[in-house]
Amino acid sequence: MSCVAVAASSEIAAEAGARIAREGGNSVDAAIAAAMVSLTTEPGVVSLGAGGFVTLWAPDSGPIVIDGYLEMPGRGLPAERFGRNAWEVTLAYGGGVSTVIGHGSVAVPGGLAALDTSWRQYGVLPWKNLIEPAIEIAREGFPLGQASYNYLVHSGELIYGWHADSRKSLFDSRDHLIKNGGPIHIAHLADSLELIAREGASAMYTGDIARLIAADMDQNEGALTARDLAEYRPVVRKPLNRQMGDWTIATNPPPAIGGVALCAMLALMRDRPQVDWTPAEVAFAAQVQQAVLSYRREKLDLSEDIDKDTRQLLELCSTQQPGALFSPSTIHVSAVDESGLACALTLSAGYGSGVMPPGTGIWLNNSLGELELNRRGLVVGPPGKRLVSNMAPTIARNENDALLAIGTPGADRITTALMITLLNLIRLGMPLEKAIEHPRLHYELLDGQPQIAVEPGLDVSGCALPVRQFDTTSMFFGGVAAAQRLTNGELLAAADSRRSGGARVAG
Repeated sequence: MSCVAVAASSEIAAEAGARIAREGGNSVDAAIAAAMVSLTTEPGVVSLGAGGFVTLWAPDSGPIVIDGYLEMPGRGLPAERFGRNAWEVTLAYGGGVSTVIGHGSVAVPGGLAALDTSWRQYGVLPWKNLIEPAIEIAREGFPLGQASYNYLVHSGELIYGWHADSRKSLFDSRDHLIKNGGPIHIAHLADSLELIAREGASAMYTGDIARLIAADMDQNEGALTARDLAEYRPVVRKPLNRQMGDWTIATNPPPAIGGVALCAMLALMRDRPQVDWTPAEVAFAAQVQQAVLSYRREKLDLSEDIDKDTRQLLELCSTQQPGALFSPSTIHVSAVDESGLACALTLSAGYGSGVMPPGTGIWLNNSLGELELNRRGLVVGPPGKRLVSNMAPTIARNENDALLAIGTPGADRITTALMITLLNLIRLGMPLEKAIEHPRLHYELLDGQPQIAVEPGLDVSGCALPVRQFDTTSMFFGGVAAAQRLTNGELLAAADSRRSGGARVAG
């Protein structure tokens, strides 16, 4: 039996990870099991049609990132087939969000392939054991979670209601959206998971599930083809590293931009805050966020040379003050074990396309239609081009061999939530749970006007920008999940109360 600390976006996912640890699995096994349960039980938030990233750091080697993010589809299609059968909807969610849905919004999913690759490199239990908790839950049905319900209240009709199989899964016999805690039964999902347990990720890329997805796409003018699925490959990347005191922080590199933004913010903060979040330190943190996120929007989101523009940003941040820079739906799992192996993974299916290919029980992403990330529209480039992501699953290790795996959902709030939490942990020495629960701030553009969104408990009297004050802590500011090994070997796990996450230490 391994001793593993695991934190996840939901209690049911964290318990699945703990179960695998009790069966002898390591932190990677536990994280994969927890992720598979989240992919099964958080409709609207995430699904097996997701993409994402896994950051891994073994004690006897350097850190790596397995990039399983979404790709532009369309291999083998004529140009006139791109951009069809997709339409824009506007949700009241988050103060008003527009997104594009339908078959034409679906990108090539890579999340399952990334989990499979992570297991092949670092897992110890058989793959089928890691899928078993998700299969059992899918067979029995599961209660609709709070995070899913909060989103589906706004998106259920517009995004999922138009598709017959989607509607059947989320609406009751009276055609009402199933309430929070109500029973969810998704036809064919357990069968798909059984195939994945037997065949591995290939079931979704070259097997029966792939054939069902490709046939549905072809019949409905989607751009995703059988070739896209068969030719998808995760990419192993060298992470971005940032030194912070005696900690080395490893996070997601380009072409994703979440890790870049996080490293830039930490670089600009330098050795601040020193003692506490005074008004001056809060104001400086707001200035840092504004500088980095404005640069990201102007230079990185539409960059034609992301590596060059990333280097320029990090060079500016290493030598300059913040002023030199001016010119949705996600789950996260963190796990560490007693051997010193750490795993942080983040997965997203966007806002959801509403598409569930018949016979699969699997919802597909709408990542081509995420307008705030994918500003080029439904055709981001040639087939195979990786999409832009804010995700930043992160691992940190210090000179005394303490270890931290951390990450969060939260769209463009991912980097600001991690910035505040890491500063709380490393600069201010807060214990893990306090560092996560501490109030946060986030620089945003609302109707084109810059402002600072802030939770109660931070003194923003020194901030120059207008302030949007929240009455309570909010899931808007992310849902950090972190697992930690202290220098004495003790394992800890904590999950953000903003998201009703779950944390376990097992073994």
